[in-house]
Amino acid sequence: MKILLINGPNLNMLGTREPEKYGSFTLQDIETELKTIAQNNGAELDCFQSNHEGEIIDKIQNALEKYNGIIINAGGLTHTSVSLRDAIASVDIPTVEVHMTNIHSREEFRHTSLISGVSIAQVVGFGKNSYKFALEGLIDKLKNNKK
Repeated sequence: MKILLINGPNLNMLGTREPEKYGSFTLQDIETELKTIAQNNGAELDCFQSNHEGEIIDKIQNALEKYNGIIINAGGLTHTSVSLRDAIASVDIPTVEVHMTNIHSREEFRHTSLISGVSIAQVVGFGKNSYKFALEGLIDKLKNNKK
């Protein structure tokens, strides 16, 4: 079982970006922890981060027939990118949307996710554990063929 983790714009700045909201750990710290969890659950995790919408879309399109599932934190693109939504819909790979903060309790513009409608689940508000919960939930769904 292969899973792709995608992180969007500004998530490469974790560790220094607004530590009061996001903590002091880095994206690499999160990826390392998730790779261990994946391995312990019989899965392989590949990680990708880009600040460029087109690169993220290309990565999603190229995931077709290579990955069984996708976890995505699209950052600010969550709220603005119809193209990203369309890319997720076009590959028909079970996708979990993840956010470290609760986007529904933040600024009004963050309350709308354009990708939630093409995702099988949304995990928000648990800090870096949002990723862990998303990964464990996705692995469970894939192992048990749950829709």
